[in-house]
Amino acid sequence: MKTLRDFDVKNKRVLVRCDFNVPLDDQGNILDGFRIKQTLPTINYLIEKGAKVILMSHLGRPEGRVVESLRLTPVQNRLMEYLDLSITKAPDCIGEEIKKWTMEMLPSEILLLENLRFHKEEEENDESFAKTLSKLGDIYINDAFGVCHRAHASTIGIPKYLPSGAGLLLEKEVKVLRELMENATPPLVAIIGGKKAETKVKVIDKISEIGDWVLVGGLIQKEIKEKDIRLKFPQKIIGPVDEIEGKDIGPETCELFKRKIVLAKTIFWSGPLGIIEEEEFSKGSESVAQAIIKSSAFSVVGGGETIEFINKIGLTEKFNHLSTGGGAMLKFLSGQPLPGIKALE
Repeated sequence: MKTLRDFDVKNKRVLVRCDFNVPLDDQGNILDGFRIKQTLPTINYLIEKGAKVILMSHLGRPEGRVVESLRLTPVQNRLMEYLDLSITKAPDCIGEEIKKWTMEMLPSEILLLENLRFHKEEEENDESFAKTLSKLGDIYINDAFGVCHRAHASTIGIPKYLPSGAGLLLEKEVKVLRELMENATPPLVAIIGGKKAETKVKVIDKISEIGDWVLVGGLIQKEIKEKDIRLKFPQKIIGPVDEIEGKDIGPETCELFKRKIVLAKTIFWSGPLGIIEEEEFSKGSESVAQAIIKSSAFSVVGGGETIEFINKIGLTEKFNHLSTGGGAMLKFLSGQPLPGIKALE
C-alpha cells in the first residue's frame, strides 16, 4: 500500500477522502471535533508541499437527498479555526462548475466538497459517480479509516481511476492496530463495552486468542447469555459481578476490572461500560479510564462513544492511541479485510 509520502504532490490536485462525520447538536454545532483534528497532519503536509487540496466527506445519514442540517458548513468553520486558513466550500461534490474550480486552484489552496451522501450513488458505489469524483483530482488519498469498512464510491470506486495511497492518519491507524494484534506485549487485556454482542463476537474471539483477559460490559454479558452465543475462549472472558440498575458496572466489578488492568502491559478498550449519557451511570467507565491511564500499559482506545466520553472527562492526551474507527476498527481487529484498504493495495 502506497502512502502520501510516496507521491510528488506539488501543483497536483489531491483528492482526500476524510472522515468528518462528527456529532452535532440540535443547532448544528459540532459537539466533538476529534475526527477533524486527526486529519490535520495530512492536510498540513499537503499545504506545505504545495498541493491543491480537495477534501471530501460524508456527514450523518441523509440517504441520498439534500438535508440542510447535514451540510458541511460547520466542518468548514471548524477546519478554518484549526488551520487558521481560508477554506472554500463547494455547493455540491460533483458537476462541471466544481471540476473547473479544481482546475483553477492555486497550490496550497483548500476546497471542501459538499456532503457525499447527498447523492445515493455514493453508498451504492456507483461506477459513474466514482469516475466523476475522480476527475476532480490527479491523486487520491484515503485518510478516512472510520469508513474503510464501507464499499462506497469514495472509498473503493475512485482508486480504480487515480494513483492512490493512504493518508498519514490511515497509515498510523493500520500500523498501530496491526502492531496490537501481531506484537502486543503481554499481558494483553481487552475491554469490550456497549451493546450488539453479535457484532463483537469475532473481535472478542480474536483478541481472546492472543490476549489474556477480555473484560465485557453488562449488556454484552447479558446478550451472550440470552442468545446463547458460543465463545472460543470463555475462560478468558470476565463479566460484571455487580451492576447499578443494569445501567452501569458496580463497585465490585470496578475493583475486579482494575485488578486485571493493573497487570496489563497492553490494553485495548472499545465501548462504554454504562449509560454514559447519564452522569450517575458513567462512573464505571470513568473508573476504568482512570485505571488504564494509571497503569504502565500501552493503551489503544476506539469507538465514537468511547472517544467522546474520554474527551468529555479530559483524558484524551493520556492514552497512547485513540482510533477514529468504530466498526472499521472492530472489523480490522477481528481479521476481516476492509474494502477501503484493499482498494489501495
